[in-house]
Amino acid sequence: MSEIIRSDVNEDWAHSGIVEAGDFIFTSYCVGNHGQSIENQINGAFNHLCERLKLVGLTLDSVVKIDAMFKNIWDIPVMEKVIKERFNGLNGKYPARKSIQTEFAHEELLFQLDAIAFKG
Repeated sequence: MSEIIRSDVNEDWAHSGIVEAGDFIFTSYCVGNHGQSIENQINGAFNHLCERLKLVGLTLDSVVKIDAMFKNIWDIPVMEKVIKERFNGLNGKYPARKSIQTEFAHEELLFQLDAIAFKG
């Protein structure tokens, strides 16, 4: 196996935003638009994911798995709407997905996603 490359590192949080391991890219803690509506936060998280993917030469079409975390699990339909918009043009090539409800450390945070992309 080739070298594991960690980037977008936050030393205070002991956290890597991007980890490249072989042909797979792992992204974590994709968030955006804190304090705004759930739809804006979901779009902000996808914007953050796209920025990270761009750093390793990838786009959304390389995403194979998404873990979506919600403050309110009943917001899943809003995420599904955003995913349909974001993946439009990929002819139904949606990633596998898991959605869970959780408490966030930041009160204004309503949504976060982690993703796995394939670089091969």
